[in-house]
Amino acid sequence: MFFVITINEYQTYPEVNLPVRTTELVDGFRHSAPYVNAHRGKTFVVMLGGEALAHPQFRGILNDVAMLHSLGIEVVLVYGARPQIDEGLKAAGIEPAYHNGIRITDDETLKIIKQVAGATQFDITARLSMCLGNTPMQNAQINLVSGNFVIAQPLGIEDGVDFCLSGKVRRIDALGLRRQLDNNGIVLMGPIAASVTGESFNLTAEEVATQVAIKLKADKIIGFSNSHGILDENGDVIAELMPDEVEEMLKTMSTDTHASVGTMAFLKASVEACRRGVPRCHLVSYLEDGALLQELFSREGIGTQIVTQSAERLRRATISDIGGILNLIRPLEEQGILVRRSREQLEMEIEQFMLVERDNLVIGCAALYPFEEDNAGEFACLVVHPDYRDADRGSLLLNNIIGQARVRGYSRLFALTTRSIHWFLEHGFNIVDVDVLPNMKKQLYNYQRRSKILALDL
Repeated sequence: MFFVITINEYQTYPEVNLPVRTTELVDGFRHSAPYVNAHRGKTFVVMLGGEALAHPQFRGILNDVAMLHSLGIEVVLVYGARPQIDEGLKAAGIEPAYHNGIRITDDETLKIIKQVAGATQFDITARLSMCLGNTPMQNAQINLVSGNFVIAQPLGIEDGVDFCLSGKVRRIDALGLRRQLDNNGIVLMGPIAASVTGESFNLTAEEVATQVAIKLKADKIIGFSNSHGILDENGDVIAELMPDEVEEMLKTMSTDTHASVGTMAFLKASVEACRRGVPRCHLVSYLEDGALLQELFSREGIGTQIVTQSAERLRRATISDIGGILNLIRPLEEQGILVRRSREQLEMEIEQFMLVERDNLVIGCAALYPFEEDNAGEFACLVVHPDYRDADRGSLLLNNIIGQARVRGYSRLFALTTRSIHWFLEHGFNIVDVDVLPNMKKQLYNYQRRSKILALDL
């Protein structure tokens, strides 16, 4: 029996199991490529709490961290072990003690913490040293580095409570860290650090991650939670929060479980990090395989970002945005919905365009063309990327253009459309005749397209 497979098309026959062509992989590569380029050479501090380390997805998370490293991202991996330490203490007959959410560390407690932290570090090192076939670790050559990059000092006494050997960060060896990152290493850091007098102190992983990120001027801190991020009252993920919003939420968050304690600690650390120069802190789920990659390499992400400024902004276009605008408008031009614009034409008209930008990607645009002699302006080339049409960014662009037209003293704004007539009517436009167009625009009107003309009195 013979089977024929053409080079242009795969077919599935009953006798053999041949692959069916799919574009999902291609689309995934294309959508993630801008983020791969944007993240290359950046510094990320990844904080793995004890809850994430204990979960079966732990191995997958480390594989994804290794993948970040292979894509040219500089990674500092900070681990905690809060639940593991509590288990170790209970096994030794020691009741864990806390004050204001901070562990009280006496001599016996520190001995257990050192054992747990040491075992955890060895486990992470062993897993990142694996180069198994058919996994993201295949052929990976990872230089994992640990060292005395943190100098600690005691927390002291608060409200009459002596924290004993619980400490805080006194100094970060940023130059030493940077040297290891420049040598293509992943730096692994734990919750134990020494003081200038040679004593060992127990620190929180959140503080270590925060201070390291601040001193390195890192681009991101990434933490893990037992949910997809911060949820609203409907159980939906809140994609973006500002530090002030996080502080308000922390006042009402529950502290019933260790998982929520870890999440709260990360959120508090994120507020400090953002206010001291770290642009973004991400909180993603350790329960879902690949959540880290989905958050970093997809348009919408999957978790919650705490940001110093919105990841999305409205701004005037520049000459460097022409490629992004062309990518946005070309599909609609090919469908005949928009009149085709050449790169040369866009270069001449670029100052007329406003953009909605997200993560350095152009996701929306619109233009205001002036007709000064008729005291009017044209609202044109309104396009919003299909993945972002649910937040009414078109209205945002329209309101900005209306504001510009009013500042210029125009009495009327008009638009031509073949598909979006109702949208314009809903925003206060009225259908008018061709005669209402400015003389110059009237001469260019294409009667074959039969575009509807809508006008808004300003």
